[in-house]
Amino acid sequence: MRILVVDDDPGVRRYIQRVLERNDMESVAVAGADEARNRLDAERGEIDLMLLDITMPRESGWDFLIQQREAGNEKPTIFLTAHHSIEDRVRGLRMGADDYIIKPFAGEELVARIEAVMRRRESLPTFSVGDLRVDLASRIVERGEERIELSPREFDVLGALVQARGRTVSRRELLRRVWDIEFDPGTKIVEVQIARLRRKLDENRHGSLIETVVGEGYRIPVHGSSA
Repeated sequence: MRILVVDDDPGVRRYIQRVLERNDMESVAVAGADEARNRLDAERGEIDLMLLDITMPRESGWDFLIQQREAGNEKPTIFLTAHHSIEDRVRGLRMGADDYIIKPFAGEELVARIEAVMRRRESLPTFSVGDLRVDLASRIVERGEERIELSPREFDVLGALVQARGRTVSRRELLRRVWDIEFDPGTKIVEVQIARLRRKLDENRHGSLIETVVGEGYRIPVHGSSA
């Protein structure tokens, strides 16, 4: 396992690297978001997980993770931070982090959390529906021989539909699962994401993979599907 450590405190970086080395994990440590982006480019996919501080000069860990998720980087990510409020933890998880560890932390806890995150990611299935293939672990979507690039939100909507295995997923359920909203905000956010998904999934094809069930929601028929 090769881990990218992003923290502006050199003492913290050294401590984490020692812990990882003792547990047979390779690491690369950088002080901020710009260096992290450069390292990710240089490593060309060799990074397996990111350990990310939140409070850093110039660009916060929040902003860095949002930018990475929007750019399609779905590497497992754990926030390491002194921010300990429930609101901060919920915010980190909602924006795409896999876990959230409060500083100071023991080396044994860090290693256990890394292992747990990797186990969860590796246990996620791949769904195939006709010529559509959705890998929930790597967040890769393919239709036929073509790889389809989706935004994080588009992928989450598609993931909810394929995991339903042909069942109709209501607008209310999508709001709860994808946006974590328990009420109707009175906007067209679900409809907008469905329309974007259809444009990308159905390009140069007849008909739509995603069906609208009037008055109920949306579904992807499961004829010939597997997981």
